[in-house]
Amino acid sequence: MQRFLDPAVLGTISSLDLLARTVVDGFVAGLHRSPDFGFSQEFAEYRAYAPGDDLRHVDWSLYGRTDRTYIKRYRGETNSQLTVLLDASNSMEFTSGGVKKMDYARFIAAALFYLAIKRQRDAAGLIVFDDEVRDYVRPSSRNGQFARLLGGLEAAEPRARTDFGKPLKHFQELLHRRGIAIVISDFYEDPEVVVKTIEPLRFHGNEVVLFHVLDPQELRPVMNGPSVLVDLETEQRIEVIPEYAKTTYRERIDAHVESLRSKTKAAGMDYQLLLTDQPLDSALREYLTLRQTGN
Repeated sequence: MQRFLDPAVLGTISSLDLLARTVVDGFVAGLHRSPDFGFSQEFAEYRAYAPGDDLRHVDWSLYGRTDRTYIKRYRGETNSQLTVLLDASNSMEFTSGGVKKMDYARFIAAALFYLAIKRQRDAAGLIVFDDEVRDYVRPSSRNGQFARLLGGLEAAEPRARTDFGKPLKHFQELLHRRGIAIVISDFYEDPEVVVKTIEPLRFHGNEVVLFHVLDPQELRPVMNGPSVLVDLETEQRIEVIPEYAKTTYRERIDAHVESLRSKTKAAGMDYQLLLTDQPLDSALREYLTLRQTGN
């Protein structure tokens, strides 16, 4: 399954539509082989068959008795709403030579949208932000929504600095139906500020998850000699030596990650650290876990 989820392989696919289908189909194939995880476990009700539904969920014995086609709907499959808040600030442009953080974030978002709209028939929407809200695609499940969302992802280009306040205010003002909110960012901000800004989403009944996207070199930098590091958002420069990268920097980045994780959990939200060289199954599993427990 992992070959369907390898970021380096995905980076060679030019179409986000094809990429999303490749990721999700590979991932779902893995779920179907797993005895411990699937889309749902407990039968809830029937609904009429609609073109595109998985024929494996048709109740054929009922069809034989009534000559009508019905789908078994399970707990966790009732329609919900997914909104992705995508950080498109300058720091998301970073790469140490593999997939850019911004591209990795696009891969995650595209796969989530495909999973929500095409497989679960949920409504899905997108907010692209840096220090302003740059794009907003209102949540919907109507025809053409998947293409609109992919268009928003393709148009999202890193610029400016991060400000979590404005997109979250936008989210709270425009979205009134409870659902799942996923924030994808590198979260280069004080963890307390991040959590306090995002936490109000929980008050409106939303399930909230933070996908923390980092390049491996940001977590464990390797330096062969003194280097000048440039902040992509402020253009501030600092000269560092390898010893600093191995000791002080690692301690600080580990403390930042742990603080963000613990404060997020304490606020009743979910947190997932994702490195840009890792397969995307962690992100999809986190979403499906919320999708099942949130209904």
